Parts: sequence; structure tokens; C-alpha cells
Amino acid sequence: MITRQQLQREWQVFLLAVGFLTRIPVPADPDFSEEKLNGASRYFPLVGLIVAGVSALVFVAVAALFTNTLIAVLLSMVASILLTGAFHEDGFADSCDGFGGAWRSEDVLRIMKDSRIGTYGAVALVLVLGLKAAALTAMPSTSELVGALFWAHVLSRWLSTSYLVDLQYVRGEGKSKPLATAMKMKDWLLSGLPLIALFLWAELPPFIPLLATLLVFRFFYAAYLRRRIGGYTGDALGAGQQIAEIMVYLAFLL
Repeated sequence: MITRQQLQREWQVFLLAVGFLTRIPVPADPDFSEEKLNGASRYFPLVGLIVAGVSALVFVAVAALFTNTLIAVLLSMVASILLTGAFHEDGFADSCDGFGGAWRSEDVLRIMKDSRIGTYGAVALVLVLGLKAAALTAMPSTSELVGALFWAHVLSRWLSTSYLVDLQYVRGEGKSKPLATAMKMKDWLLSGLPLIALFLWAELPPFIPLLATLLVFRFFYAAYLRRRIGGYTGDALGAGQQIAEIMVYLAFLL
């Protein structure tokens, strides 16, 4: 039986995840510990559910006000970026700068740690945001667009945390250090529970083709990270999340 103390502890761990992935103010944890910090990653998909909910609400409200899908999509994206502080987008840009601008692993990591954005990062950021806007605008209906937002934000974060299960963390410092450097398979599977809610009420993408594509991407991206830098960094996780998010949007257009 779960005790009240256990529930309170899990709530505090969840708040740590919210505070890490978003700009939402959360109360300070009076019983903070490294163990709690390490456990917060299992709530990342649930935080994705929150981000998707805010994005969907903004889209529906703006679409009703202006009856213009593109404006509604762009303001929905602005809302999600403001909510998360462009956390994953920043990791994507840093990863593109690092992997695009160097060959040796130590040089890749050095460039990724640089807070300045380079040509590869700037171009990649424009393209990834443009792809998101184009894919969402092309959705045939509001229900499919809202469903795509929920599936993309939850599933992409679940996929990105999977790298904590079998890859080694290769950098011990920097602004993108993850909450946990390792994750048990059991915890990762449990972190996907928010997907059950999506199966029950959200619009479904072509799930089998999407799942197969995500698994192939996950396999090759993990192999690429092992070969280039010997494991993963927080920026690399952000890049994986962004790519997976776009893949979900594109799946809805099939």
C-alpha cells in the first residue's frame, strides 16, 4: 500500500521535473536530495503532457479568434517555447553546431558547451521550427492537430529518456547536464504511462508505421552517438526529442 509520505515524495520529484523542463515556478523542496533529482526523468513524458495541453489550448483559442490556422500554429509554438524556455530547441542547435563543426569527440563536446550559436545551429533551428509550423498547418482538422501535439510532446520525451537506459553520459558538467545519468528499464517503461491516456481519447496517428520509424531512428541515433562521442549529452537528448517530435507530426500527415 502506498503511504502518504511516498505520495508526497513522488509529488516533489514530479515538481523537480516540471522545474527542470519548464519555466513554471515550483516551490522549493525542503527535503531535496540527489536521489530525488535522479528520479525526476521518469516524469518527463508527463511534463510533455502539460506542454502539449498549453500548446493545444493556445491553438484552439487563437484559431477561434482569428480563424487563421497559420497564426494559431505559430502562437501555439510561441507558447510552448516560452513555457519550456526553448530547452530542447537549444539542445538541438548546440548538437548541430557540435556534430556539424567537428570530428573529434572532444571538439564536438567543446563546441556543444559553447553558449554561442553557430551557422549549423542557426540553420538547423530555422529548419526545425519551419518544419513544425508547416506540418501542423497542413493538418486536415483541429482534432488531428491537437492529437498530434499531445502525441508528439509525450512520445518524443519518452523516446529521448530511453537513451539513459543503455548509453553512458559523457560530460560531467555544463548547462545541459541531465537530471539523471542512468535510468532503469522498469522506470523508463513506467514513465510511458501518460501514453495510455492518449490511446483512450486523443486522435491516433498511423501507429505501427510511426512506431517502426521511431525505433529505427532510435537505433541509428544511439549508434551515431556512441560512435561520435561515446554516449549522450543533455544537448543530444534535446536533439533527439526535436527530431522525434517532427516525426510524429509527419506521421499524422500520412
